Amino acid sequence: MTLNPQQIKHLKSLAHALNPIVRIGQNGVTPPVLRELDIALEHHELVKVKLAGSDRDARAKMMTELIEKSGASSIQQIGGVIVLFRRNSKKPVISF
Repeated sequence: MTLNPQQIKHLKSLAHALNPIVRIGQNGVTPPVLRELDIALEHHELVKVKLAGSDRDARAKMMTELIEKSGASSIQQIGGVIVLFRRNSKKPVISF
């Protein structure tokens, strides 16, 4: 889904108050993590994910993998935290 700048700004403002729902540890992006992320995106649409590790390149690789495998759009990336959005076509939670 392509988002325009106004929609991204709106989603960033909503994400500000969120706590990370999904946390990725030392094992990285595993199938159970992807299932949890899929469930969270279906239910909330907008999800904050916390990535462990201090290596910037490893975190960037995990972020890219999350975006590709989840089918979500990246809204914001700050340090080890990424905000993802994927619209629920059956029951939308966030309206623009």
